[in-house]
Amino acid sequence: MNTPTPSALMAAAGIVQEGDPILQTVAQPFDLPQETEEATRVVRELHDAISRVRQLHDFGKGMGIAAPQIGIGRAAAIVVPPGDGATPMMLLNPTIAESSAEMDRQYEGCLSFFDVRGLVPRPLHIVIAHTDLNGTPRLTRFDRGLARLVLHEVDHLEGKLYRTRMDPGTQPIPVEEYRGTGQNWTYR
Repeated sequence: MNTPTPSALMAAAGIVQEGDPILQTVAQPFDLPQETEEATRVVRELHDAISRVRQLHDFGKGMGIAAPQIGIGRAAAIVVPPGDGATPMMLLNPTIAESSAEMDRQYEGCLSFFDVRGLVPRPLHIVIAHTDLNGTPRLTRFDRGLARLVLHEVDHLEGKLYRTRMDPGTQPIPVEEYRGTGQNWTYR
């Protein structure tokens, strides 16, 4: 009996997989508050997808999902910080307002190609400009692992996968070789 691959499990849970053109397309921003109803629907679908995916894997580092990963080309993402009972964060129309010059490299996984993990350089601190459902602009600072999670999702909304952020000549490793599953990223 063949065991499904991690990517096959994610595909069965409704996650769009690498190769689908929507993952390489810039997501359309919401016109808020005019599109509050549509944004609310997309956010609800993202939460439903998170529930399905969390039944398949332990996300010790936290997790995120962007609307293109469920086949919706709109600028919405949900990020769930690590830890039991962590409150998911909704990001609508997020853009990078600031990022630190200080970087680190950590392994990331992606629900859209979950069979591998890639070593990705990211800023340690960022500020994201985003809006809430009624269109109020927000600026939110994220640090370390949470900054990494948020940037990963912002990349999805810009039609980029983490492979494009990896250092030249670096290749992802098979998930079977990755030793950090279920653990948070480490920082000095």
